[in-house]
Amino acid sequence: MSMHTDDATLRRILSETRIIALVGASPKPERPSHGVMRYLQRQGYRVIPVNPGLEGQMLNGERVYARVADIPEAKDGRIDMVDIFRNSEAALEPTREAIAVKAKTVWMQLGVINEAAAEEARAAGLTVVMDHCPAIEIPRLKIPGLEIPAYRQ
Repeated sequence: MSMHTDDATLRRILSETRIIALVGASPKPERPSHGVMRYLQRQGYRVIPVNPGLEGQMLNGERVYARVADIPEAKDGRIDMVDIFRNSEAALEPTREAIAVKAKTVWMQLGVINEAAAEEARAAGLTVVMDHCPAIEIPRLKIPGLEIPAYRQ
C-alpha cells in the first residue's frame, strides 16, 4: 500500500486537530521529537508528551505520561491525533492505544511505516498517515496556526 497521503487529507487532519499525544517525546533539544513538539505548540496545538521513562516529569510545559491511555484527555475521547516517534516495529502498540482512546488519527513520523498497525487503525475507523512529519506539512500546505488559548501565551 502507498505511504502517500493526499494533501486534502493532510490539510483536513491538521486543520481539525487540537490535541496531540506525542509518543516518544524526548527532553533532548537535538532530538526531532523535541523540536516537532515545540513547533506544534507554537502553532497552537496542545501536545501532550508520552514516554514511560519520563513519566510525571514536565516537558515543554506539559506533564509526561507513560501511555496514551494515562492522559486525562484520553479518558473522555479528546485526543485527536497520536503522533508516533518510535521505530516502525514499535508503532503497533501506540497505534492500538490510539484505537483504544478513540483518537481520530494515527500519524507515524518520517521513516515510520507499519502496515499491520495501519490496517488495524483503518479497520477501527482512524485516519492513518505514515512517513510524514506535521512540522514539514504545515508550512508546505500553508496551514495557519490555531488560535492559541490565553493560558498558553
